[in-house]
Amino acid sequence: MAARDSAANAWMLLQTLWVGGIWILHFLVLPGLASVGLASLLIEEVARTLVPQMVGITLGAALLQLLLLVRQCGMSALWRVRSGQLLLAVLVVSLAFLVSLVLWPQALRWQLFSYLLLAFFGVLLVLQPVPRKSGAADP
Repeated sequence: MAARDSAANAWMLLQTLWVGGIWILHFLVLPGLASVGLASLLIEEVARTLVPQMVGITLGAALLQLLLLVRQCGMSALWRVRSGQLLLAVLVVSLAFLVSLVLWPQALRWQLFSYLLLAFFGVLLVLQPVPRKSGAADP
């Protein structure tokens, strides 16, 4: 029972870290800097630094969530359960974003689209139930 609770807590903590981080950065921090009156070039520089770091955190947290999902529900949960499908999509979009930074750095619209897609997938993942170990019914 304690292991199940710790896995569920870890799932929710990781989810809060990356989904909340993406939403807070894009919809609160960067607009907040603009409303304070900072120069737009300074805000763009902050975004160029923090957004890739947030996508890296997203990639790491999603990988850990994927490992938790496989541990709780088995390998087939990656394509059978909606949480697994969303996490796989998050991994692909995160990797595509990070690769585009290196191979195609002037593709700012693609990077913004990828970032907002990660935010959308994160919200969809939050709406899914926390994965539980399949087995005997709880007492």
